[in-house]
Amino acid sequence: MKRRDLLKMGLAGSLSAAATSGHSKVNFPQSGLVFPDGFTPSHAGRPSPPVTPFKVPLFKMPVAKPVSEADLNHPLPPDPLAHQRYQELQPKKFYVERIREFKWRYHSDPPYNQGSWSWGFTNGANGRATTPGPTYHARYGEPILLRRFNRLKPVGAGHVPFALPSVSIHLHNAHTASESDGIPTNFFNPGEFWDYHYGNFPAGFDYVHEIMSTLWYHDHRLDFTAPNVYAGLSGFYLLFDELDSNDENDRNPHAFRLPSGDYDIPLILHDVQFDAGGQVVFDFFTNRSPEPTSSVFPAGSDPIENSANQSESPLHRIYKGSPNFTVFGMLGDQITVNRTIQPFLNVEARKYRFRILNGGPSRLYRLSLRAHGRNGDSHPGCKFYVLSNDGNLLEHPLEKQSFDLWVANRVDIVIDFSAFRPGDQVYLVNRLEMREDGAGPSGRGLDEGNLIMRFDVKPMRQAADPSQIPDFMRSLPPVNLSEARVRRTWVFDYDNGLWTVNGRLFNPNRIDAKIEKGSAEIWTIRNGGTAWAHPVHTHFEEFRILEINGRPVKPGDFLNSRKDIVELGPNTEVTFFGRWRDFEGIHVMHCHNVVHEDHEMMIQWQIVPPGMGDGEEINHDF
Repeated sequence: MKRRDLLKMGLAGSLSAAATSGHSKVNFPQSGLVFPDGFTPSHAGRPSPPVTPFKVPLFKMPVAKPVSEADLNHPLPPDPLAHQRYQELQPKKFYVERIREFKWRYHSDPPYNQGSWSWGFTNGANGRATTPGPTYHARYGEPILLRRFNRLKPVGAGHVPFALPSVSIHLHNAHTASESDGIPTNFFNPGEFWDYHYGNFPAGFDYVHEIMSTLWYHDHRLDFTAPNVYAGLSGFYLLFDELDSNDENDRNPHAFRLPSGDYDIPLILHDVQFDAGGQVVFDFFTNRSPEPTSSVFPAGSDPIENSANQSESPLHRIYKGSPNFTVFGMLGDQITVNRTIQPFLNVEARKYRFRILNGGPSRLYRLSLRAHGRNGDSHPGCKFYVLSNDGNLLEHPLEKQSFDLWVANRVDIVIDFSAFRPGDQVYLVNRLEMREDGAGPSGRGLDEGNLIMRFDVKPMRQAADPSQIPDFMRSLPPVNLSEARVRRTWVFDYDNGLWTVNGRLFNPNRIDAKIEKGSAEIWTIRNGGTAWAHPVHTHFEEFRILEINGRPVKPGDFLNSRKDIVELGPNTEVTFFGRWRDFEGIHVMHCHNVVHEDHEMMIQWQIVPPGMGDGEEINHDF
């Protein structure tokens, strides 16, 4: 189905004509991103129904359960020839997942108690559909095969008015071949399935420097990533090895013994907007009335598709939603944790590991803790022990009182609740203010902040806490600049009403870079704007940041880590060193404010055999 056909159906009203006709670069001034006087975004002008905060317990996603290999024989068995290195990395576990539409309770207060139409995942034959989907516990050295069925209803037959029931599920930051990466063009439609082969081995088979920990999966469908993820298509994928072993009682003297089991809890933040009936809306503008959200329209009521025989056509059942989408960013006024609005969590007075992920679509966070004693006194200086950046363990844990979390960032932290007393209440707080249009931070902090969730401290169930915070975790991979073959520069900017990279809109038929397999390169990522932010994600392998605005990243810095997201603020330029190993094929780099991605801020690169690459070669002789 072509984008212009969806425009007729009211499902993608913000696509500029520049995406379907020729594109010529026009440099818009910053004032081109300013809304008219009196404009009010919908998250401010039509706020979601209020809720009683900290009334509903945190939803904890179930751990995915494997099935037998025979369960994947219908309707067709897996095809080993469809996957690179399949025989070498033969699956040891098999999983089946179904993508469905269902009602999800974001809160127990009315109108949310009636359920909000959402999309999500079931694991196994009779699993409950959830959003987020099941959490995968995978181990290095145990490849898996995951078959995903698209059980969504066809366009116009479902209840979610703003998303497209055609999906491509990306395992974010996995070292995975192109055919299993979930790139935007590898989508499958209702009634179809896709087999994902996850080798669960580190890049370059380097088990010392390249082990990852906290990954996540989400929809990546071309042009519809933002609404499809917003509808509910996201979840966690956790990787373990003999050091980060998922066992706080591990007798291995080298094991980290981080909090595990009930004390290792993934948290995904999504900000969502709801209508007066408690249904999720993907709608930004208040300068006109929203379109109806019922799936049934009287014959002849659609001014675009009106025809003499419309009553005989399925077009009169198509969801309209609101055509008032934004290309800048989508902000919701209810911040959810694991798709629950302002939940609470009972915690014991001991250490917990939380894997915090910003699931987007556009909001950025600055997270801190605020604590109140049972007598109303406050606890100053609450701190996190930060373990990772982008879900990859640092060399040493860092003590921090706050950290930023951009879209798709993962930060693993430990909170030691033994510093509090039973009866104390600890709040996770956001102190970063966003621009009303969703394109980036406003530049101001929030004094009081948004209260995201509450931890209620309870007595210990056991006599002692066996978990630890190790002094040292993982060595960073070495950087040898003489390995770099090519230098490339990518400028992220705003042109002709859409988001561009190097002045061009994304074209799925164009390869923007050919990278030689096994090579290293140096990339510079530059923000061409002065007022917006881009969390830039490149697939397949992590990288090491060399410089930010010409200044080297120092040892011990939070950014001196293995990264897959560049936090590209206004007037910012980041240079990194990266490698491309083990597979060939097509991958992408894009802005992970996924509203920007959907409006063409993406490039496509291909790993090719040695000798077939392109780019500006580096002369190491000078």
